[in-house]
Amino acid sequence: MKKRYGRYFWILFLLTVLVLTGCGKMADVSKLATSPEPIVVERGETKEPETEGEGVPAEPELQTEEVVIDPTPVRTPTKVKGIYISAYVAGTSSMVDNLLEELDRTEANTLVIDLKDDFGRVACQMDSPLVQELGSVKTYIPDIEGLMQKLDEHDIYAIARIPAFRDAWLGEARPDWCVKLSDGSVFQDRDGNAWINPYKREAWDYLAEIAIQAGKLGFDEVQFDYVRFCTEGGMKDAVFSEEDTQGKSRTEIILEFMEYMYDRLSAEGLFVSADVFGAIINSDVNANSVGQIYGEMAKHLDYISPMIYPSHYADGNYGIEHPDMQPYETIRAALDDSRKELYFAGLDGDHIATVRPWLQDFTASWLANHIPYGGPEVRAQIQAVYDSGYDEWLLWDASCKYSWDGLLTPEEAQAETARIAESRAALPETTYAPETTAAPTAATTPAEAAAPAAGTDGEGTAGSDGAQ
Repeated sequence: MKKRYGRYFWILFLLTVLVLTGCGKMADVSKLATSPEPIVVERGETKEPETEGEGVPAEPELQTEEVVIDPTPVRTPTKVKGIYISAYVAGTSSMVDNLLEELDRTEANTLVIDLKDDFGRVACQMDSPLVQELGSVKTYIPDIEGLMQKLDEHDIYAIARIPAFRDAWLGEARPDWCVKLSDGSVFQDRDGNAWINPYKREAWDYLAEIAIQAGKLGFDEVQFDYVRFCTEGGMKDAVFSEEDTQGKSRTEIILEFMEYMYDRLSAEGLFVSADVFGAIINSDVNANSVGQIYGEMAKHLDYISPMIYPSHYADGNYGIEHPDMQPYETIRAALDDSRKELYFAGLDGDHIATVRPWLQDFTASWLANHIPYGGPEVRAQIQAVYDSGYDEWLLWDASCKYSWDGLLTPEEAQAETARIAESRAALPETTYAPETTAAPTAATTPAEAAAPAAGTDGEGTAGSDGAQ
């Protein structure tokens, strides 16, 4: 009996030893299999891994850092050489095909197309409840998808032109958004067109909606025209309530409008440009009348397009006897003024828009002293743009008939671009600085202070700022 109990005692003893030994081994295995907590470091810092003794491999270093995703769409700029066409032309397939043939064989690569015409009508159907509610559509372009596909196939940069504040249609559809006279009636210019009151911010949303739809249709850029107050004499009777103005001047509200549009549309991936009177460059008189300050507007745009048609400068302007008869000299003088104005505007380090001027491809037959405009006159203006240090331009003719013989072939244009680049590289690397350190002042000569040349009243042919 004692032997049996002794045997059981030794069996229990051995089992106890085995259990205790096994637990110790498991503890060691558990210790080796457990990873240390992640080491969190800031960007650019390093941290030496800790070891637990000789022969124990260091754990891999784990770094974490904040990833910031920029939601702003990528926008790739294009050097524009373009022409304007009306909504009617854009909606006529045969005319578009003829234009594309000319664009393919010349240096021109851009079409500026009326998406909202000078009378406030939207040129194609849009998936916009607001546009539909206002009944703004007048279908000049029945197949907008087909048009945009054609432009894409021919690698044409598409700009949607949107006249902003001149809008005869809204004079009927939303008179409460329009400029009013003291008797409460809607102001109309000499052509019977109403004008949107720039102080009415609810109208801004309508214009932004059309612009956003332009992007959805496939346009690369939105160009605002008539970004100003009407300058006709009848405006002296216009009334702007304190509730609307909130103490803001004309120039202040135009700048606020432009900033609002730039912020909204650039966030949609669109480039934003605006047409401005050539007369506002270096002239406080004209700027305060129309509400446009050249240098300040350039801070809220990708591109600014001064309308510097030679025909729209009065005799004697820039010391030129008859500006229309000297296209090269007139464009050079206007763009030299542009460079001075933007130099001062950019001294505070703000963004400044690229200058892309409108040039004249029409004959100003209403002037006593004028010349016919064709290929040589167009080429002279383009050369003046290049010689002024700028690279982009747009041609305007309200009839959409252009002097193609004034344009180069793509091959010639490529060689010209190389020549220009070489000549500019040979110049000293200096930023333009005027001879005097004083900032530009208001125009002091009658020619500079006056409105555009007689016979145009600031509106020009076809009632468009595009032909100022």
